[in-house]
Amino acid sequence: MKISANWLRDYVDHGLSIEELSDRLTMAGLEVEDVEQIGPRLDGIIVGEVLEVNPHPNADRLTLCSVNVGDGEPLSIVCGASNVAAGQKVPVATIGTILHLPSRTDDDALERIEIKKSKIRGEVSHGMICAENELGLSEDHTGIMVLDEGAIAGTSLEDYVSDKNVPLADTVIDIAITPNRPDAISHIGVARDVAAITGKELKSPSISISLDCKESTADFSVQIDAPAGCPTYAAILVKGVEIKESPVWMQQRLSAIGLRPRNNVVDITNYVMYEVGQPLHAFDFELLAGAKIIVRETSTETKFTTLDDVERELPIGTLMIADRDRDVAIAGVMGGQNSEVTADTKNVLIESAYFNPAQIRRTAKALQLQTEASYRFERGIDPTAQLRAAARAAELMAKFAGGEIDGCVNANPAPYEPRFATLRPERVSHVLGLVVPEDRIQSLLTSIGFNISSENGALKCEIPSFRPDVEREIDMIEEVARLVGYDAIPEPSRSAIPNHPVSISPQRQLREQVSNLLSSLGFKEVVTNSMLSREVAESFCDPILPGARFGGEVVDTLNPVSREMATLRPSVLPGVIRVAAHNLNRGRLSLKYFEFGNSQMRVHTEHSILENYTERECLLILSSGQHDLPGWDTSARVEDIFDLKGIAEVVLDSVHLPDVRFVPIYEASKVSTHHIDIYSGHERLGVLGQLTDSVTSAFDLRGDIFFLEVDWSSISEFSAPFLKKHYDAFSRHPVVDRDIAVTVSRSEAVGPMVKSIRDAGGELLVNVSVFDLYAGDQIDASLKSVAFAMTFAADRTLRDEEVDEEVTQIISSLEKNHGAKLRQ
Repeated sequence: MKISANWLRDYVDHGLSIEELSDRLTMAGLEVEDVEQIGPRLDGIIVGEVLEVNPHPNADRLTLCSVNVGDGEPLSIVCGASNVAAGQKVPVATIGTILHLPSRTDDDALERIEIKKSKIRGEVSHGMICAENELGLSEDHTGIMVLDEGAIAGTSLEDYVSDKNVPLADTVIDIAITPNRPDAISHIGVARDVAAITGKELKSPSISISLDCKESTADFSVQIDAPAGCPTYAAILVKGVEIKESPVWMQQRLSAIGLRPRNNVVDITNYVMYEVGQPLHAFDFELLAGAKIIVRETSTETKFTTLDDVERELPIGTLMIADRDRDVAIAGVMGGQNSEVTADTKNVLIESAYFNPAQIRRTAKALQLQTEASYRFERGIDPTAQLRAAARAAELMAKFAGGEIDGCVNANPAPYEPRFATLRPERVSHVLGLVVPEDRIQSLLTSIGFNISSENGALKCEIPSFRPDVEREIDMIEEVARLVGYDAIPEPSRSAIPNHPVSISPQRQLREQVSNLLSSLGFKEVVTNSMLSREVAESFCDPILPGARFGGEVVDTLNPVSREMATLRPSVLPGVIRVAAHNLNRGRLSLKYFEFGNSQMRVHTEHSILENYTERECLLILSSGQHDLPGWDTSARVEDIFDLKGIAEVVLDSVHLPDVRFVPIYEASKVSTHHIDIYSGHERLGVLGQLTDSVTSAFDLRGDIFFLEVDWSSISEFSAPFLKKHYDAFSRHPVVDRDIAVTVSRSEAVGPMVKSIRDAGGELLVNVSVFDLYAGDQIDASLKSVAFAMTFAADRTLRDEEVDEEVTQIISSLEKNHGAKLRQ
C-alpha cells in the first residue's frame, strides 16, 4: 500500500521526519518496505531577480551577479551559466538549502549538497542560481532556469511552480499490509495509527450533507435480492456534472501513489477509496434502465463485458449489480462497459456497498481478475462506512464537477451489530512483561477507535467496525503492544521451558528414521514440485503405483500458473525422474534419490478427508547407474533391481512392518516393464519396478532405471504400534544352526519358500536366510538348488531331537507347498 506523505499530513500533523515516521510505523506493526522521494525538492528555493551581471575578476567563464531576493540587501552570487542576464527572474538556493545534485561519478545517482557561504576563485558567493536539473524539474542543464517576468522576487519557488501545474515534491511510503489489517489500506487508516503512536489528533474530512437516507427516492431505488452477499448498499445521485480534468492537487496525489488520472468523476471515486478505504463505483445514471439497482446472484453461467473491454464468463453464484433489464457490474470487482462514465455523462450514480469478502474472493479468483476494489473487499472493509464515503464523493463531485446532489438511498437489510470483548488490565502486563497503566491502555485503545467502559474491574471494549481481525482479549493486548512499540517490550531475563517433551507424530517419527537410514546408505533426499502438466500426470496414472491404485482421475488446479502446473501429481515418480535426468546429463555416474511427498487423485476412498478426493503420503526411491565404482580391490558393477529390493527390505524391516511379502508380476504396465508388488499381510502397499523404454526416452534418460514407491501413510499406520522401544537381555543359552539345500523348479520363487520355512519353524526358529543358489551340470537343467541357513534358539538349552523335529517339519512344508526335494 503506497501512502503519500503530503496526503497523510492532511489527517494528522505528526511532526516526524520521514525516517522517524517509517521507524514508528514499522514498530507499530505496519512494516515500511520502501520510501521513495518523488517530484522536485524546492525547500529553501526562492525567486530572485538578477539586478547586475559583472565579469569575475579571476575567471573568464564565471560572472558576479547581484540578485534581489525580496528581503534585505541584494546577494552577491557567483554564476557559471552563459545565459544569465540582468533583469531575469531566476530560482535561487539560499545559504542552508539542501540540494540533491547529479553525481559527478554516477549518472544515475544524486549527491546531497548543502549550500554554504563560500569563496569561488577569490570572490564570496552567498547562494546559487539553479538550473532545472539541479532542482529535479527536468534533465536540462544547458543553463540556469529563467522564470516568467511575472514572478515576484522573494516568493517561494514551490508556490510559483504549483501555479504552473508542476508536481510538488512528495515522499511515497510503501507499507506491507498484512491480511489481518484491512483498516490500514487507506490514508486515514494509516493516519489513525500515526495519531495513536504520536499522541496527535486525527482529523477526518467533514461531511456537510445530510446522511438521513431512505430505501428509495423519487428518482431511483435499490433492491437487494442477495442480502448474504450484500448487507449494505448506499447510492447517491449527482446531477448536472461536467466531465473534465480533476484538480491538479488531486491528480498529483493519485499519480504519487501510482494511479493514472482519468477525469474528475473517476478520479474522485479513486481518491475517496484511497482516503477512507471504501471502494466506490460511478454509473452513468442515464444508462441504468428503469432507474433501478438490483443486487443479485447469477443463476446460470453468464457472459459479461467489463470496463477493460474484455468479455468474461461468469460462474453460477457470481454477485452482480443489475438494472431493470441487464447486468451492469460485477459486484466488488469491476464495472461494466455498458454503464461506464464517458465524456457525455451528465448524471452520476455513486455506488458504495459492503460485499461479502469470501464471495468477492471466489469471484476474483474464478475470473483471474484482482482489482483495487476486490483487494479491499476480500479483506473486509468497514461495514458501517458506506453512506459516509458516498457522501464524501458526492460533495467532491458537486465542488469539482459542478454537480448537484439530488438524493440518496441506503438499503441495509442486515444492519451491523456491534461486537464487544472484555480486557483485564493486569492480563496486559502479564502477557507483555511490561507494566502498562490502565489509563494508558484506555488512551491507546480509544485513539484507534475502541469505545471503552469499566465494568467489575475489567474494561468492556466495543470493537471498531473497521477492525474485523479483533475478536478477543489477546487481540486487544496485541493492539496495546504494537502501539506501545514492540521495541519498548523488555527482553525477559529468563524464559519458562515446558517440562514435557514435544510430541512427534508416528508418521513423522518414522519418516525421519527412514530418511536418516537412506542417507546413510548413500541416497540423497530431494523435494520436487507437486504440480505437473495434465499429459505427464495422466501418463503416471498407473494402477501399479500406490497413489493411483484406487483409480479415479487427476486433480486439476484452479487458475494454474502455466500448462506445466495444471494438475496435482498422482505419483511422486515423475518429479524424481526429472532430478535423475538432470544429474545424469551433467555427468553423474550413480543416481540414488528418495523423496517423501503426497500424491493426489480425484476418487472417493476410505482414506478420503474431502469427498471424491484422496491424498496419500508416498515414499519414492530411485536408483540407476553405477552401484560400485572400480577400485584396487573392487570391480565396477551397475545397479540392478535386486539392489533396490535389498534397500526395500532394509527400509521396511527398520520400521518393523509386519508380514512383508514381495510378489513378482511379469507383465508390463504404463511405467514399468515388470514389477514386484509389495504387501503387508493382505494389504498391497506399493511397487518395485523398472521404467519402460518409452518413459526413460521421454525424460531423456539412458540405462536401466529402477524405482520403489510405497504408500507411506499406510506403512506409518501399520508400523506405529512397533515404535515403542523395548530391550531384551542377551540369552545365556547357545543357539543351534542348521543348513539345508533343496532342489525346486527354476520358476519357483524363493520368497514364498522363506515364508513357508518361517511358518513351519514355529517359535524355535529365530532367523532364516538364503546363502546359496545353484543351477548347473550337477542337477537337472529344469531345477535349481537353494540353500537356507536357519538359527534356532530358546530360553533354555535346546536338544538335538527338538531341532531335528523342526527341520523335518520345514522340509515337509517345502515338499508339500513348493515341490522341493532335499538335496543329498
